[in-house]
Amino acid sequence: MQIIFENSDFVIFNKPAGLNFHSEDDEAGFVVLATKQLNLSQLYSVHRLDKMTSGLIILAKSSEVANSFSKMFEKKEIQKFYLALSLRKPKKKQGWIKADMSSSRRGSYKLLQTKENPAITQFLSSALRVGERFFLVKPHTGKTHQIRVALKSIGSPIAGDIRYANADEAKKEERGYLHAYALKFSLNDEEFSFTCQPTEGERFLSLEAKEKLKSWSKPWDMF
Repeated sequence: MQIIFENSDFVIFNKPAGLNFHSEDDEAGFVVLATKQLNLSQLYSVHRLDKMTSGLIILAKSSEVANSFSKMFEKKEIQKFYLALSLRKPKKKQGWIKADMSSSRRGSYKLLQTKENPAITQFLSSALRVGERFFLVKPHTGKTHQIRVALKSIGSPIAGDIRYANADEAKKEERGYLHAYALKFSLNDEEFSFTCQPTEGERFLSLEAKEKLKSWSKPWDMF
């Protein structure tokens, strides 16, 4: 797996799409594979990505560093940015999606009308090829399936998302089109920022998508 950055405290991988984060059904997950690849006894997860989601993910090399990252996530001191692609035009082109989330059927989630402990998602979007909408998304909270549910709520479920988009249509796609694109944070008084463009999925790799990413090269300056 592609290593984006590594130092004595942590390593950042580009997780492939379609790979479980944790091992399931005797199939090695991302953390196990990453640990073996670096020939280490243990790596510590501090956040996770859904199976369908590719992109940047941090693994700490010690429990102390993992604890520091966990506190940073709790305090919202780590900025995360995602790319998503939909085959449906959104009800609004940019803005905020704020609502409580609750579990729904068969492991899915849904948005509620209340805002007591809301999932908060900020986004902007752009048209690509005919029928494609490209999203740059900044989640301000870290709820399970947050971006997938948020985009569905504005009429733009993610292409290839069998759970939240039209299942028959989604199965025709190469992948689920959600990618962890960028990270920005400070650790031990040192600032870090990373971007990683998608490497899988024809829609992500189109000339139109690559051209748009040139203007989204520093997403932390856009929100």
